[in-house]
Amino acid sequence: MEKENIHRCSVEVTLDVIGGKWKGVILFHLINGEIRFNQFLRLMPGITQRMLTRQLRELEADGVIHREVYKEVPPKVEYSLTEFGKSLIPIIIMMRDWGKQYRTQIEQE
Repeated sequence: MEKENIHRCSVEVTLDVIGGKWKGVILFHLINGEIRFNQFLRLMPGITQRMLTRQLRELEADGVIHREVYKEVPPKVEYSLTEFGKSLIPIIIMMRDWGKQYRTQIEQE
């Protein structure tokens, strides 16, 4: 861990890894198993290929997801949660549940 990270708030460090518009959604979709790049594009129609590539690379660099490349023609690449990434599942599920409650509250107002 970098020296500057030692004195940062733990919530800030967590949000550096899973924060932003797409990372939580990517992690949510990976809860049930491996997903290929084009599957992500279908599941997340608002994301561009460039942004998806960037977010996947960042999550991989942070040790949260694993990228498996199969030596086939055409090439096949699958993404999955690492064991460390699986520790985020309760957080992602709680975020989903909170989002449902919030949406219901807003719709009632």
